[in-house]
Amino acid sequence: MSASALPDELWRRILEIGIEFYNFNYKDLCCLSITCRRLNRLSDDDSLWSSLFSADFPQYPIKQHRSSSSVSNKSLYKIRYEKIREQKALAHRRAVLRIQSEINEHSRRIREMELRSAEEKEKMKNTVAEFLNLRKIRQASVALNVWQPEVVRGKQKQIVEQCNVPVNNRIHAIEMELKLCKQQVEGFEKALRVEKRRMQAAKEKLASVEYHPLRDFNLAVTPIAEQAMRKRLRTSSSKETRS
Repeated sequence: MSASALPDELWRRILEIGIEFYNFNYKDLCCLSITCRRLNRLSDDDSLWSSLFSADFPQYPIKQHRSSSSVSNKSLYKIRYEKIREQKALAHRRAVLRIQSEINEHSRRIREMELRSAEEKEKMKNTVAEFLNLRKIRQASVALNVWQPEVVRGKQKQIVEQCNVPVNNRIHAIEMELKLCKQQVEGFEKALRVEKRRMQAAKEKLASVEYHPLRDFNLAVTPIAEQAMRKRLRTSSSKETRS
């Protein structure tokens, strides 16, 4: 028996079973509608689109959308689908802006940490230079108590006299300062590695956010990005208003 010999009731039942048990969706129904005139007519059946509407939008009872008996369930499905798609597109835009705000905030923090780390390294470099100079002064001070030619002894005495503070006390303070600088630099380097990993994760998340009409984008707002995100949204809204 050919397919054209099947009665309409049997074809209608086949479509109902497909929707009910085999995840037959609106795309499948639309594809069938362009195959032949008969399936085009059968695929417009109100009961089929009512089943699809209830399956895809269970939170929106179809009775609440029917303002007129002349409006078909297929038209109601299209209206609701377009609204949902618009909502998803807006949610996707918010998600992208949210992640971009995270990336910008991570980038700002990285620049700030790099600057502070560079300042601390420069401070440590100067401290090391002072430490080496003080060691020379201490060596000169010790050498004064040892017999040496007068020319060498005079230079060492000059070095010692130029130092206005007790050498041993200052060396101890410099050693503590160097230790503190080293800890600061190590702390900045560790924080930088963590922040760079977070920014990389945010970039990967941004790359994975692709628009789909049935996908949710209710991503959590991280505390560091919330303020930046609100500022960016306000700026974007004001630009749209001016245009």
